[in-house]
Amino acid sequence: MLGGVRDIFIKIAVDTGTISSRERFLEAIVQSAIDYAIISMDLDGLVTSWNEGAVKILGWKAEDMIGKPATVFFTQEDRENGVPQKEMTAALNRGRGNDERWHLRADGTMFWASGEMMALRAPDDKIIGFIKILRDRTGEREREERERLLMHELAHRMKNTLSVVQAIVTQSLRNAVSLDDASDKLQLRIAAYAKAHEILLQKDWVSATLADVMAAAQMNIGLDGSSRIRADGPDIRLGPQAALSFAMVFHELLTNASKYGALSNEEGHVEISWDLEHRDGMETLIVCWRELNGPRIVNFEPDRKGFGSRLIVSSLQAFGEASVSYRQEGFVLLAVLPLAKLQLQNDLSAIENAPY
Repeated sequence: MLGGVRDIFIKIAVDTGTISSRERFLEAIVQSAIDYAIISMDLDGLVTSWNEGAVKILGWKAEDMIGKPATVFFTQEDRENGVPQKEMTAALNRGRGNDERWHLRADGTMFWASGEMMALRAPDDKIIGFIKILRDRTGEREREERERLLMHELAHRMKNTLSVVQAIVTQSLRNAVSLDDASDKLQLRIAAYAKAHEILLQKDWVSATLADVMAAAQMNIGLDGSSRIRADGPDIRLGPQAALSFAMVFHELLTNASKYGALSNEEGHVEISWDLEHRDGMETLIVCWRELNGPRIVNFEPDRKGFGSRLIVSSLQAFGEASVSYRQEGFVLLAVLPLAKLQLQNDLSAIENAPY
């Protein structure tokens, strides 16, 4: 396309006052090429023609540009670095000069353009000026940039997900009492992690509510809809990192409560509450997990804490303060977490770097 337009201009006898019907026809074709800015210049770089495509893409009208320097649509930095002159030199020495760079519109906005500058010759092969052809490629560049970022993000998430799964596998095997125990723990923990990913994907990996994460954790171990689990709090949205961390935390808390705590007998129940408070000049999420009427705790502070217990505390401490207490009436978790940290839009899971 660019070569064809160049040939058209070469054939136009701009250095004479006589324009044939064929040349008028060719000029009409150039004017109809509105997807391309086609600009001719004299040897001093002053505009001699400005097609409708240039009006559409660059914003200046032809009457405002004829006789003006064509450098006006180059950025200030490119003008200072002599880019227009380098393009003309390349066109003189090699026949053309290619570029892909940012350009300016009349309203001051920038766009990404793919362009080419060529020497413009008269019928006797004498160089009489230059022709600049460019096309707005901003959309293509933005799509390429999005694709690049998406691929980088995908690789980033895959790496982090594999690291988390590796940590889950290693620690589950290390703390298991048997192969069956290890198999059960692995399946449930990985399922909990996968469910949290599913919730985030439904929201374009932007956020998930604390209530949704809690409900998913209950469903994962067959406790959805249980009247023995009472959750209450406002609608709080979590960023990807926090959502994944809370998913694993709730899974471990529910599993421990079912095996050893308030959900291991017929009378016990769990209360989960959360609310926002203004502390130290910032919105802070207060989360409290309380187990009531379960088996009485004799050893108030276990000598050895397993992977699940360490995960609960270390995951939440990545965002703020978290502590557990083994009271006689039941296990209690209290977390004080700045909301801003919980809503960060990244997915570097705290599980990956937690000190197990």
